Amino acid sequence: MGNLFANHLSAVLWAGALIGVVYGMIAQWSRFCLLRGLFNRWQQNDSRRLRAFALAMAVALVSSQWLAWQAGINLTRTPYHPTSLPVVALLVGGLLFGYGMALANACGARSLVLLGTGNLRSLLVLLVLGIAAYMTMSGVLAEFRLWMEDLYRPTLPATDLTLVTAPLGLDTETGRLVLAGLLSLALTAWALSSRAFRTSPRDWLGGLLIGLLVAAGWWITGVLGADDFDPVRLASLTFVAPVGDSLQYLMLSTGTSLRFGVTVVAGIVAGSFLVALLTREFVWQSFTSPGHNGRAIVGGFLMGVGGIMSIGCTLGQGLSGFSTLAISSFLALAGIVAGSRLALRFSGGIAASR
Repeated sequence: MGNLFANHLSAVLWAGALIGVVYGMIAQWSRFCLLRGLFNRWQQNDSRRLRAFALAMAVALVSSQWLAWQAGINLTRTPYHPTSLPVVALLVGGLLFGYGMALANACGARSLVLLGTGNLRSLLVLLVLGIAAYMTMSGVLAEFRLWMEDLYRPTLPATDLTLVTAPLGLDTETGRLVLAGLLSLALTAWALSSRAFRTSPRDWLGGLLIGLLVAAGWWITGVLGADDFDPVRLASLTFVAPVGDSLQYLMLSTGTSLRFGVTVVAGIVAGSFLVALLTREFVWQSFTSPGHNGRAIVGGFLMGVGGIMSIGCTLGQGLSGFSTLAISSFLALAGIVAGSRLALRFSGGIAASR
C-alpha cells in the first residue's frame, strides 16, 4: 500500500476508478441509455433520451479532439482505427450487439449501473457478456471472428473521416478540427431543437457530463498514463472487453495486472450503488419468468460476441470511437441501431421499467 500512488500506472488506475464512480452516479441519476432513447423515440415519440445521447456524442467529439490537439494525443492509435477496415464484422457485430441489448433490456454500461441498484438480472447479463467476449477474443469463437473480419477488409487512405476532407486540400489536423466542429454543431443543434429536452436538466446535463467523461478517459490514459518506457494503452469508456477483463481479474488477480478498464467497471457499480442508496432507489430485483431469464442469457451472449466483432459497444463505438472520428464507429453504430430496431420489432420489444 505504501507505493499505491508511486507511479503513473497507479495514478491511471485510481483515476479510472474515479471517472467510473462519476459515470455511475450520473448515469443512475439521469437514466442515460441509448437503448431507452431509441425505444422511447420509436414507440412513444419521446426523443429526450436520444437527444441526450446525441449531445453526449457532440461533447465527446469536440472535447476529445480539442484535447488531442492541445496535448498531442494521437487518437488514431486506438482499436477503433484498424489499418484495413473489417466492414462485414463491424456491421454484423453491431447488429448482434444491438439485438442482444434489446433482449437483455440494457447494454453493458447500463447493466453495470443497474447492478449497483440491486438488479440481479444485470449480474447474469454481465457474466454471460464477459464470458462471450473472451470466447470471441481468444476462445472457441475466435476463428469465427477472424473469418468474419476477413470477408471484406479494404485498406483505406485514412482510418478516420479526414478521408472526406483530404480532397478539399485540408491537412489532416485541420480536417479533424473542421469535422469535429461541424458534426458537434449539427448534433448539438438537433439535441437543443426540442423544448422538452431543453427544459429537462436530467437529460441535457447527463449527456453533457458523460460526453466530458469520454475526453477525461483519453486524458487519463494519454497524458497521465504517458511514459517513454511503459506507456498505458490509450483507451476511454468502453464496456465489453473490460467486463471480461474484470471477470478474469476476479478469478486470477494474483497472476494478472489490474487494468484501466477494470477499475472503471468497478467504479461504475460503486457510483450507481451510492446514488441508489442516497435516493432510496436500491431494491433487489430478479427474473419474473424462465423466458425473462432466457432473454437475458441470449442478450448477454449476443452483446459479448457482437461487441468484440464491432470493436465496441454503445459507448465504446458510439461515444469513445466516435470522438476519434473513426470510420469503424459509424459502421458499428449503424449496426447497433439496426439490430435494436429488429429486436424491438420481432422479439416483443423491451420492458417498460428499468
